[in-house]
Amino acid sequence: DVLKYHAWLKKETETSDLPRITLNDILIYAVSRILPRHRELNGHLIDGTTMHFFKQVNVGIATDTPRGLMVPTLFGADRRTLAEIAVASREVIEMAISGRINPDLLKNGSFTISNLGTLDIEHFTPIINPPQTGILGVNTIHVKVRLNAEGQPEFYRAMGLSLTYDHRAIDGAG
Repeated sequence: DVLKYHAWLKKETETSDLPRITLNDILIYAVSRILPRHRELNGHLIDGTTMHFFKQVNVGIATDTPRGLMVPTLFGADRRTLAEIAVASREVIEMAISGRINPDLLKNGSFTISNLGTLDIEHFTPIINPPQTGILGVNTIHVKVRLNAEGQPEFYRAMGLSLTYDHRAIDGAG
């Protein structure tokens, strides 16, 4: 359904004033709406014992730059529309790649998304960006087979997701 929605958005962009919306933008939107219900994943674990919970969702966007990996922050993603996320995420990513990003935009992310799907990576385990407590790894879209209601094989496209989290923040076990 997400892929169908993305295809529809691509067509709408051609005939409306919508900005170009990527699958990553859709994922940022979805994650920013889910995280407030899972506050342990929208926080920082300080010194391994103290939790700081964010009132808004500040999504870090893992970005490959000529200077190495940078994680610019999209502040208040949970309060932005999908179109606003598309514009703002493109801005912080471009600033990071060009090397002219404000250092304040490289901190205080509450959760990170790392998308390696464009690199044709089928599965990976992303590493948490401390003191954050979680990161979502986005894998490539590939074709899978399943049986339909009549027992016949059908092909469908699927995207794998990998969630890495600090269990100390979730279940308190050290």
